[in-house]
Amino acid sequence: MELHQGTVDLESANDVALADRLNAGRKQIAAELQKQIVGQDDVVQLVLLTLFVGGNSLIVGVPGLAKTLLIQTLAKVLDLKFTRIQFTPDLMPSDITGTDLIQEDTSTGRRQMVFAPGPIFSNIVLADEINRTPPKTQSALLEAMQEHRVTIQGRTYVLEEPFYVFATQNPIELEGTYPLPEAQLDRFMFHIIIDHPPEDEEFEVVRTTTAIQEPQFTRPVSGPDRLPSSDWCAACRWPSPSCGTRSRWFARAGPSRIRRPNR
Repeated sequence: MELHQGTVDLESANDVALADRLNAGRKQIAAELQKQIVGQDDVVQLVLLTLFVGGNSLIVGVPGLAKTLLIQTLAKVLDLKFTRIQFTPDLMPSDITGTDLIQEDTSTGRRQMVFAPGPIFSNIVLADEINRTPPKTQSALLEAMQEHRVTIQGRTYVLEEPFYVFATQNPIELEGTYPLPEAQLDRFMFHIIIDHPPEDEEFEVVRTTTAIQEPQFTRPVSGPDRLPSSDWCAACRWPSPSCGTRSRWFARAGPSRIRRPNR
């Protein structure tokens, strides 16, 4: 098969083996999540896809559908640092990124400014109800989501890799909210809709939540250094140049010119 310049040969032994490991890891992680999460297979697959390609996703659903539990359990399975930020109208940007504090040196008695990192310094960040905080605070996530770094008081701090942001929204409670601007929505790879489970899965949720359960997770991937590399996914290209042309057309067209298939 002839490949264009700058593409990765997916038929090579190394790339095929890497693809097999990615697929095996996805299945193992999904199996571990099922110990805590009932159903929601499509949502789990999109969350794992976000994880593998190094993106961020927005999860939309009413309260009580295990949005927070899913992301928290994912961090446990992968042995990654997890933080949850509850977005409120009085939340300030420094509450997310961190701020400088005055501390006194006990030995010399001199005071100095010391940076106190905020909850954004984590591997997996859950921005809960992100549309309940003003745009000034919402924008504090933009640099972190896109550049994986934050700037405070003119100094830049690099976030520890891997870094993912999963944000949630409540679609039925819109009073007192601040809709995300288009520029910030573009930072999210997926807009994941989580619906009510069917009756049999809902009964299983009732059964599991009314009993004492302490699931033991087997970590198929342990720690940030063992996660699949997103560089490999970003380097892969379709051999046909028409794919790039179509991708650019979709990016320029916008939602108004793209027809959605009938379901």
